[in-house]
Amino acid sequence: MDAMRILLLEDDRETRDYLGRGLKELGHCVVAESDGKAALARTLSEAFDILILDRMVPGLDGLTMLRLAREAGCHAPAIILSAMAGIEDRVAGLEGGADDYLIKPFAFAELTARLGALARRPPPGDRGDFQALLRVADIEMDLLRRTVRRGDRLVELQPREFSLLEFLLRNPDRPVTRTMLLDRVWNFGFDPKTNIVETHMSRLRTKLNEGGREDAIRTVRGSGYMVLSSAQ
Repeated sequence: MDAMRILLLEDDRETRDYLGRGLKELGHCVVAESDGKAALARTLSEAFDILILDRMVPGLDGLTMLRLAREAGCHAPAIILSAMAGIEDRVAGLEGGADDYLIKPFAFAELTARLGALARRPPPGDRGDFQALLRVADIEMDLLRRTVRRGDRLVELQPREFSLLEFLLRNPDRPVTRTMLLDRVWNFGFDPKTNIVETHMSRLRTKLNEGGREDAIRTVRGSGYMVLSSAQ
């Protein structure tokens, strides 16, 4: 098994140290976190080959953290670790975005075997249900490399800006409302009564339009925002 960059979310210090040490001895790079919110922030800002997530941790539980990561565009394979061994628990884990579910206590050899099996799966870009590249007009987004280009220029985006643009590119020539963005990008089922959408949208537009380019995002009065697939 080739060396991988692994995110390990585990709040029990002894278990976290034991797993981290064992994985490093196998040549892997391990980033360990004990809090779900911290793990989510890492996942949205850094690239990992595999996620190993304890289910019951502070901040955000492992399943919620994984769901939010998936919604933000993270497609790294994930293994859930949990003492919750019921069939309904395992089903919930797999339906929640996990690729595997390992019941505690487990042997380290079993974990490494499952990591190897996941590593041998084809990357998301090779699966028929995943579109690795989004192209609208002169904007190209690579969901595997997490890069954005406008023409021949690389556009550096923060994770939330990336998610905003991804949602717009998936809906070209259609108005995307503020409520839709709050739901899909921030996972808010309510209006926070702030200008969070407008602030992030302004930053995104500034970065896309750098160099005096025409505004890539159109404001649709009374409806929201839209990216056009061609000049109109």
